[in-house]
Amino acid sequence: MKGGKSVERTSQPLRVLVVDDHALVREGVAALLREEPDLEVVGEAADGKTALRLAEEVAPDVVVMDIGLPDMNGIEVTRQLRAKLPGVRVLALTVHEKDEYMEEMLRSGASGYVLKKAAALDLVAAIRRVCRGEVALDPEMATGYVLRRSLHAQNEPPVPPSPLSEREREVLQLIAEGYTNREIARLLSISEKTVQTHRGNIMNKLRAHNTAELLREARRLDLLPN
Repeated sequence: MKGGKSVERTSQPLRVLVVDDHALVREGVAALLREEPDLEVVGEAADGKTALRLAEEVAPDVVVMDIGLPDMNGIEVTRQLRAKLPGVRVLALTVHEKDEYMEEMLRSGASGYVLKKAAALDLVAAIRRVCRGEVALDPEMATGYVLRRSLHAQNEPPVPPSPLSEREREVLQLIAEGYTNREIARLLSISEKTVQTHRGNIMNKLRAHNTAELLREARRLDLLPN
């Protein structure tokens, strides 16, 4: 990581646990953080099990978490850690630049995602941000993610409107659940004849000749849960 120091100060040191299976990286990050007066490295771990055990023992404010660990990946470690210690923040520090990794880490409970190629100043700032309850994403990752999501949305075909009215969809759902016309009429407070009319309209719109074809076509058009 590139050098650089911060000038921000806090009254109480933020307790940091560093998790990385590469000794040079782990020790380098720990040494870097020890130069900051407002940060205190309270432990180092080279694998997930040790990280979970140490987190319970030393009660860090934030865990700097690598994703590629030898026993379990950092995503699973984060999930277990957040379940056991919900007050602990997790900041991913990784080489992985794919959106999928960032999404999985955030879903597992991480509050931030920083690339190992980032400047030291960015890592320190990210630690402080997640400890304040904010989300800290690597600027390069965040910008690229937004652009890719925007392009994906633009290229997706528009969702076609439903060919059925709201009432017809209600009738269709009850048909799929196995209710008879009489039962549907009672449930919807309409006449059985009206139910028959709705059923006929649905059959015509979906070009179905029987109930089996009706339900198959409805699911193909995402009108019913698969």
